Amino acid sequence: MTLDHKRAAVLGLGSSGEAAARLLQLHGANVTVFDSGSPDAKKAEGLRELGIAVVTGAAADTAKAGYDLTVLSPGIDPRVPLVQNFRRQGAEFIGEMELAFRFCDRPVIAITGTNGKTTTTQLIESMLNAAGYRTVACGNIGMPFADAVQRQSELDFFTVEVSSFQLETISTFRPHVAVWLNLTSDHLDRYSSMEEYRTAKLRIFEYQDSSDFAVVNHLDDLPGIAARAITFSAYSNKADITLVHDELQFRSTPVLGMQRTHLSGIHNAENMMAALGTAYALSIPWDKAKPGLTNYRLLPHRCEEVGVVDGVTYINDSKATNLDALVKALESQSKPVVLIAGGKDKGFEFDAIAGLVKRKAKHAVLVGEMADRIYQSWSELVPCSRAGTLRAAVELAREQSIPGDVVLFSPGTSSFDMFKNYADRGNQFREIIQEAAS
Repeated sequence: MTLDHKRAAVLGLGSSGEAAARLLQLHGANVTVFDSGSPDAKKAEGLRELGIAVVTGAAADTAKAGYDLTVLSPGIDPRVPLVQNFRRQGAEFIGEMELAFRFCDRPVIAITGTNGKTTTTQLIESMLNAAGYRTVACGNIGMPFADAVQRQSELDFFTVEVSSFQLETISTFRPHVAVWLNLTSDHLDRYSSMEEYRTAKLRIFEYQDSSDFAVVNHLDDLPGIAARAITFSAYSNKADITLVHDELQFRSTPVLGMQRTHLSGIHNAENMMAALGTAYALSIPWDKAKPGLTNYRLLPHRCEEVGVVDGVTYINDSKATNLDALVKALESQSKPVVLIAGGKDKGFEFDAIAGLVKRKAKHAVLVGEMADRIYQSWSELVPCSRAGTLRAAVELAREQSIPGDVVLFSPGTSSFDMFKNYADRGNQFREIIQEAAS
């Protein structure tokens, strides 16, 4: 891809937009970034110091287009005025992930799904590194793909977490291994239907051929895929990789016992299966694949088991600072749940997940600025109580739980009403549980 002296526009100055701008300039383009909001001033100034123009605020929504290349950041809704203004002027868009792929000369492992993407991406990263291959987790997980590509001389593979938003704007993106974990209702504020959401996700397979691999959930009804399929399922014995009495098996051959890992739950068993499917696709022997999987631990504050007190398991999911994260945490639980939720009032409602809470939780303890509003939303469906402090919330949760239950601390909103940040909130929860266990 030749960009010397080409004029390139980047829409959105989040992490992906910044990375795209830097990559474009590195390859000789004259770059302008547009963001109709109020992006981080230091980030904007840093780009300007590199010679990248930055247009922010209302001026971005009325800017003249006519660029040789227009890159759309994945977090930007195509319906907003910034994008529509460029579209009316005839602009055609590619995404940051597509841009990065055009400069990529290493094999790509791409992971998508509604739930479990980050854990599976990190599992594959850990597995490959421990097996002697150099890779880095990037994409939707944190480091933008466009940043990672700039250090590809240090890598053997890219391990890329991929969202439906990123897949909307691909035109050549072709992973050597595409991992499809699952599909459940999500992002219907962006998509008009589940079918539209599913169609966006399925684009992960669109440019693969028979020399590539698709590691897919056996129970999902997927259309014809050109890549060679490797299937997994914790619920069916017809998949290539299955779960038999807490043991992961490949075509009836035992490979790895879940008890040897630091993960639990059927959802994590399937995440582990997807990683093993990737190992098979890359011809990595099981004895080299297993060490990175058995050593892997979930990052703190992400469905982190912090203790067992009187037969009740306590899970710290303080990183759940939005409803989507709370939904994923609830859906991952297979045991009766006492939920602790609430925090800063960010202006959104909790009504949309009341049905899920009813199905998954036997009781909800509510804290923070949102406690009263969540109570009004949920209390007719789920027994609820309110607490003034996190410690009081834990005490109420203990009263409502019995051996075999899970107390899930998954706030569903941010922490700044009572804590410094989500890490401070999670650390305080962990300390309370450790005190109770001692």
